[in-house]
Amino acid sequence: MEPIQQKAILVGVNLNGQSDFEYSMEELSNLAEACEVEVVGQLTQNMERVNKSHYIGTGKVEELGGLYRGLEANLIIFNDELSPSQLRNLEADLECKVIDRTILILDIFEQRAKTREAQLQVEVAQLQYMLPRLVGLRESLGRQGGGVGMHNRGSGETRLELDRRRIEEKISVLNKELESLVFQRQTQRKQRKKNELPVVSLVGYTNAGKSTIMNAMLEAYTPGGATGEKAVFEKDMLFATLETSVRSIQLEDHKTFLLTDTVGFVSKLPHHLVKAFRSTLEEVSEADLLIHVVDYSNPKYEQLIQITENTLKDIGVTDIPTIFAYNKCDLAGVDIPEVKEKSIYLAAKPRIGMTELVDLIRGSVFKDYVTCEMLIPYDRGQVVSYLNEHASIHSTEYENEGTRLALECRLQDFEKYREYVIE
Repeated sequence: MEPIQQKAILVGVNLNGQSDFEYSMEELSNLAEACEVEVVGQLTQNMERVNKSHYIGTGKVEELGGLYRGLEANLIIFNDELSPSQLRNLEADLECKVIDRTILILDIFEQRAKTREAQLQVEVAQLQYMLPRLVGLRESLGRQGGGVGMHNRGSGETRLELDRRRIEEKISVLNKELESLVFQRQTQRKQRKKNELPVVSLVGYTNAGKSTIMNAMLEAYTPGGATGEKAVFEKDMLFATLETSVRSIQLEDHKTFLLTDTVGFVSKLPHHLVKAFRSTLEEVSEADLLIHVVDYSNPKYEQLIQITENTLKDIGVTDIPTIFAYNKCDLAGVDIPEVKEKSIYLAAKPRIGMTELVDLIRGSVFKDYVTCEMLIPYDRGQVVSYLNEHASIHSTEYENEGTRLALECRLQDFEKYREYVIE
């Protein structure tokens, strides 16, 4: 049977004239679209404080009911997280399915999660959201047959699941499995730290072009380019990437860094989700450098920068050197590439400005490099081989005493082979 097309009315409350209210409603519409929900109407209200029982004023509830029937909608989406009692009262008075921004985002994450870790993180966040809302959600979940808002739970299954004790037990089981996956991730991170490779993390608002930048770098600096398993998924949609991808980028002069691509941010990212994805987002907190990717073609790009910076603060990421990569400049009619101190204006899709971005990265993460000359005896050929692989060799000469190299190498390699350095 064909799933029924969901038609939604969006509802938002502008508290004390918030400057970003309009954008937040526009974003809610984009989130609905990402869930294949058709937005057929919108209702907003200016208030000093939200109504405790219904979130919006009682007069607006009546107006909303009329709009719902008039537009033949089958779903109402609120722009903020509703309390259990607000959800219950709205559903009782409107006699229809009501969801909020949090459920919408959780649904998108559920659809996009590919790895076991991401799937577990989303499920834990969903269950934690549901726990205090069992009474309010019982009707809604029992009535629905598919669609957005915990979309794959049927009515028979619902009664079984909506038992508080079972949900708590399930959260506990999922958390245990998640802990073991988080432990594996931490072990991998420790291993990378041992290799002492600098870590560069791409951060930014969802759909700013982080994955496109990663693929552009893989294409330029990986043998065989960004093909097969190496390439990361990129698409013009919200939350295309949920998994953290880590790729090794080796530059021509044997300098290597790890590039990580993380989940994009969005305003009012549900705290259940931030909490559940904390282990994934920890990749960012251990980076040596952040590349804050900004969609410069978006007229509200300054607001999006603020949202990303606030989210980073929420997960405890502060004081990490940052380069701003203003992407999609080709759509904004800007002359590119252009570099201004710690900012670069580029266009990742047509690959304009990638070399300049790499030069900025190079200048930020490869500071502990030493330029020197070494004379290495012929019976220590393995040292020459090692340096040829891990250092940038400027010249090689063969003298009576051994191989003379003019090179640039990491400080630790300089210390390791100090005995061969010519002062």
